[in-house]
Amino acid sequence: MKDKRLEKLAEVLVKYSLEIKKGDLFIINGTVLTIPLVREVYRKALAAGAHPYVRLADEDFTEMFYKHASDQQLRYVSPLAKFEVKTIDARLSILGPRNTKNLTNTDPKKQAVTSAAYQELHQIFLDRAAKGELRWCLTQYPTDAAAQDANMSLQEYEDFVFKASHVDKRDPIGYWMEMKKKQDKIVKLLSKKKVLRVVAKDTDLTLSVEGRKWINSHGKENFPDGEVFTGPVENSANGYITYSFPISHGGREVEDVRLEFKKGKVVKATASKGEKFLHSMLTMDRGASRIGEFAFGTNYGIKKYTKNTLFDEKIGGTIHIAVGSGYPETGSKNRSGLHWDMVCDLRKDGEVYADGELIYKNGRFLSIP
Repeated sequence: MKDKRLEKLAEVLVKYSLEIKKGDLFIINGTVLTIPLVREVYRKALAAGAHPYVRLADEDFTEMFYKHASDQQLRYVSPLAKFEVKTIDARLSILGPRNTKNLTNTDPKKQAVTSAAYQELHQIFLDRAAKGELRWCLTQYPTDAAAQDANMSLQEYEDFVFKASHVDKRDPIGYWMEMKKKQDKIVKLLSKKKVLRVVAKDTDLTLSVEGRKWINSHGKENFPDGEVFTGPVENSANGYITYSFPISHGGREVEDVRLEFKKGKVVKATASKGEKFLHSMLTMDRGASRIGEFAFGTNYGIKKYTKNTLFDEKIGGTIHIAVGSGYPETGSKNRSGLHWDMVCDLRKDGEVYADGELIYKNGRFLSIP
């Protein structure tokens, strides 16, 4: 029997997140395990008068590529991929892994080479999105692998995903519109600030956000959502930060990450697991070792770490700082083939100061209810 929540999720994605309309060239990216959601989205996109097309991936091909591709193949960027990112009106990417550890033993240098090669396409994508020429969204379909990472049964994980998305409510679109109003208050507060300082366990990091724009993220580019973010001044970060949770990128897991910054650049990076991979990513290009994004997680309906950045970076009471490319709409000038979100939990003994004034403590803004 079809889960009605899946149909509601597809409706929110098509009508609210991506605002699919007649004539849109719309790509739906997924894995073979995400087909139930892909079908629902495809059906609703057709009803909207769009031109949807589907690309289904399988993890085995990615593993095979990194094991057997030559250096020339690792660096090759298909002109078809370039044409696509320059042409499409909307893109939905549906996460649905069969094995979240499939690239654990892949050579990190090979992953870095390919990521760097795609930097131009990544920047085209970001620039078009910033201009409003391309709408995009990333979401999650519940799979056994994702549930296992979260230490849940598949049914428990399904409930977690749908509740975090609020598609269990009668009017989920109304919920996300209300979230926008609440987060507008945070944007208004932060837009007046110039310098932020984050203080927590083994963390004391200062950076400038002067002249940069704060973005209210309320279910458009990520779903589920709940964050307010900007792109810090590229040479402003000084100090150190220790990230609270293991973090994944490109199928690799890294634990106990600690980064030290000087004049905006990572000068020291350590990890108890995956340190070699961490160094490979941070040195892939000139922008990989600088901060592209600073964000507050505002979804207090997500409380538990699940080893899935889509959810973990939204946990209410956390911040996340991404090394690598920034979003042009924030004013960020940092360019890189990397964008790696790392989460720091401030719910216990965490503080954020703005221009010397304490504005955030133990996971909450002090002046915003």
